[in-house]
Order: sequence, then structure tokens, then C-alpha cells
Amino acid sequence: METSEIFKKVRKIEIKTRGLSNQIFSGHYHSVFKGRGMAFSEVREYQYGDDIRSIDWNVTARFNHPYVKVFEEERELTVMLLVDVSGSNEFGTKQRMKEDLITELAAVLAFSAIQNNDKVGVIFFSDKVEKFIPPKKGSKHILRIIRELIDFKPENRETDIAEALRYLTNAIKKKCTAFILSDFFDTGFENAISIANRKHDLIATRIYDPIETALPRIGMLHVKNAETGRLMWIDTSNKKLRADFYRGVEQHNKYLNEVFLKSGVDAVKIATNQDYVKPLIKLFKKREARF
Repeated sequence: METSEIFKKVRKIEIKTRGLSNQIFSGHYHSVFKGRGMAFSEVREYQYGDDIRSIDWNVTARFNHPYVKVFEEERELTVMLLVDVSGSNEFGTKQRMKEDLITELAAVLAFSAIQNNDKVGVIFFSDKVEKFIPPKKGSKHILRIIRELIDFKPENRETDIAEALRYLTNAIKKKCTAFILSDFFDTGFENAISIANRKHDLIATRIYDPIETALPRIGMLHVKNAETGRLMWIDTSNKKLRADFYRGVEQHNKYLNEVFLKSGVDAVKIATNQDYVKPLIKLFKKREARF
């Protein structure tokens, strides 16, 4: 892609997502993540009603009287974007490709972080970590991230979410809020997501295209697996084939829901033909009420 064309796309996304970041968060950005970025402040004597999990046992033993650790919400947060750049996101049958929706969502979240003086970083991943942009502040940093989102070309095309989560856990020492932007066409990441969410605050943002939920009846269809490159003909008029396809979709949905529930990860599902503002606001209001 030519530099001038990239600049135009960056500017277009910047104008659109700056406004949307205000619309989605509406001044409640920090309250959405309240209680997650906590820093140690001091110890004080235990008072009736204090959470016993906050007891500082070393100080308690020294003074022979219960003391608790006091934490305060950190003013500065770190937001990490885990962006799936595997081949399956180069797909879309309605308003846009999955990768285009991921780019917009990442830009909205990045601008929200910068407007609140927080750091933002990115991990691009396929079946390996393709690129790591360390968290920083500033509009120049955001524009660099958007340029990468638009023009990044991964080396590999398959997906390994567990590898990206392990990298996050090892690379980011301080507790952060991390958005996983992916179609989640993967399995076997149960342990990795559970470990990562114990250290960080994860939000699974699942992107999908409507045709991926139900196979249309349009006769013979030549299809290609975007991640493996495998080509094959399928007969979409075959009732059993459509039923098997639907059953597979439902089984994978069940698997993902169970993984997110067991690991305590908040999740939102957004279609390529859907306005993503409403589902994001719904998710964040739910988090705000819980915290």
C-alpha cells in the first residue's frame, strides 16, 4: 500500500474513532476498569468489616495485632491490545472484513486510553507473536499503532491464542487491562487465559461474520481455508452438511463460553454487519455496575 493511501486511511480512522471513543466511554472510562489497577498505599489496624484477605500477616505477627494492607486505585492504567492477524480475519460478507472491524475497535480503545493519559501497547499474533509494540503514551504513538493495524503483514496465517497470552503474561509485569481482538477460531488456550486473567484484567472481544454461524443454501461452493490454504468443494444444498456445520458452530460457541466463564474473563461478541457501539457500552455498563 502506498504511503499516501496509508496516510488517508489513518486520518479517516482517526477522525471516526476519536469521536466514537467518547461516545462509548462517555466519561466513565476509569470506572469501567475500577478496582483492577490497584497499588499498595499503606497498612493500618484491622477494623470490623475489613476483608480478611487484606490482612498483612507479617505486620500482624510483628505487633501481635491484626493489620490490613490498604490499596488505592492507580491513576495511570496500561491498556494492551492483543490483535489477531491470522488469515481467518481476511473475511467478510456484509459491511466489512473482520480485520477492518478489529482495526476500528483497536483504534477506539487506543484513543480512549490516550485521552485518559494511559499507556497503550499492542501484541500482533498469528500462531506466533508477530510484533510487540511496548505500551507508551501520546498521539504519535497511537498513530503509529493505527498505521501498523492498517498495513501490517503477518509472516504466518494460523492462530495460537495461548502463545499470545503467554507472551502477555511474561512481557507485561504490571497489571494491565488487555483486550483480545480475535474471531477465536482456536482451542486449547484454557490454561493460558486463566493464568493471564489472574495477573491482568482480560476482555475477550470476539469478531464474527454472519455467514460463519449458518451455512447458506446456495448449491456447490468452492471454499478455501484462509489459514491452511486448503481448497475444497462443498455442496451447501446437502441438509446433513448444513446440520453438521451448525452443530460444529454451536459446539465451539459452547466451548468458548465455558472457557470465558471458568477463567472469569468478560466477553463481547460483535458481527461485521453490526454497530459495535451498543455491545461495547452494554459490556462496560455491566462492568461498571459490578465494580
